[in-house]
Amino acid sequence: MRHRIYGKQLNRTSAHRTAMMRNLAAGLFEHGQIETTMPKAKLVQGFAEKLITLAKDKSLHTRRQLERKINDRNIFAWADDPQVPDERKAEAFFEVPAEGDIKRNRYGDLKKSPRLVEHLLEKVAPMFEGRDGGYTRIVKLDKHRLGDGTDLVLLQLVGREEGPQVGGGTSSRRKQADKRTAFAAKLAESFATTAVVEEAPADEPAADAPADDAAGEDKA
Repeated sequence: MRHRIYGKQLNRTSAHRTAMMRNLAAGLFEHGQIETTMPKAKLVQGFAEKLITLAKDKSLHTRRQLERKINDRNIFAWADDPQVPDERKAEAFFEVPAEGDIKRNRYGDLKKSPRLVEHLLEKVAPMFEGRDGGYTRIVKLDKHRLGDGTDLVLLQLVGREEGPQVGGGTSSRRKQADKRTAFAAKLAESFATTAVVEEAPADEPAADAPADDAAGEDKA
């Protein structure tokens, strides 16, 4: 019997599932939102919100707990990448670090950048100081993953209301209904045009033409 088994397995081992949750949570804290599938979003949502609640207590013990749960790592390595367009940097959820905060060696390897746990303590947790929970939301997108067609969703931190607020686009049933309505309106318009053409009086031939012919015959 499935005693003391909580959450979805996602067809992964325990170590693989833990690593996946850590990576998704790290991406959420770095970018403010991530695009994934609904089962993964529901799985990482609770994990990420517990980390945010834990990060509100800025103590040494809390820092050690966070490092054990999510594994501290470098973030914002893409901020000094020349291939990343400036529009993406300008639309970043969090403020992009200054040039002095990111350093690389002569081989291009990352040498210094902001750390994930420090970012979680100093940037993410203060956003929800007066909130007891519900730090994230899941927004359904009107798109599917290539290959298996799985529905994609957007898991994002609340507080920046510029993002999508409702499901992306209309549902398939609504789209089908709109198509039927448009087709019926087009069909009715074509029928109305045909009826108007049929009711219009046709050009009758001149009635006095035979009389003229008869008068000509009498004169002859």
